[in-house]
Amino acid sequence: MNGPEIQISFAPGLRLFVSAERRPGRTTVVTDGVSTLGHVVESLGVPLTEAGRLFVDGVPVEVSHVPAAGETVEVESVDRPQAVPGAPLRFLLDVHLGTLARRLRLLGVDAAYESEDIGDPALATLSARERRVMLSRDRGLLRRRELWAGAYVYSDRPEDQLRDVLERFAPALRPWTRCTACNGELTDADKDSVRERLEQGTEKTYDVFARCTACERVYWRGAHHARLEAIVTDALREFGGATAR
Repeated sequence: MNGPEIQISFAPGLRLFVSAERRPGRTTVVTDGVSTLGHVVESLGVPLTEAGRLFVDGVPVEVSHVPAAGETVEVESVDRPQAVPGAPLRFLLDVHLGTLARRLRLLGVDAAYESEDIGDPALATLSARERRVMLSRDRGLLRRRELWAGAYVYSDRPEDQLRDVLERFAPALRPWTRCTACNGELTDADKDSVRERLEQGTEKTYDVFARCTACERVYWRGAHHARLEAIVTDALREFGGATAR
């Protein structure tokens, strides 16, 4: 770029995206005089999915604003909880976030997940077609223009990832209502209707079952239930929204 100089600063939560020399505070950027502020912000490393309000000389502006010489720009983080208007709140997760997808489903959150790498263009197109918020740690994917909406997942630890998504979007929680394998909805099932799918030990030990209406997988409170119950209990305690059954 070779044009007007502006001063720009980023909220603390955004500084991991920018180069080290831009993290302490306000720095100088030379623009080309025609690019939008949104383009400038992304060119410095911050996906627009993570940028909140933009201020120029203390006045809020849109991403379409074209910076002029001498302007001072401040880039805030997105507000939390973040509103996502235009469709029911639901998510799409990339191939690297399988554990997060299963935990969201455990809490009854609509979370589609691609277990194979179908590529960024296909993921972005699917996000737009189904109007799902794309969750990813891939900054390049989050910059794709065809995305309907997206969010960067800041941690690589599933526990922190779940907390981050619940805090940011505040989805309604309905634990034990979705299939953790396929995201389908669960319905109560009596033992006779699922008996042929049960091993002998399970049939003798358990009496309460649920079945996925999509893939027909059968669920019961088995050996892993206590661990899953702890995840649900912690989420409800911190974020509320439902009562575990």
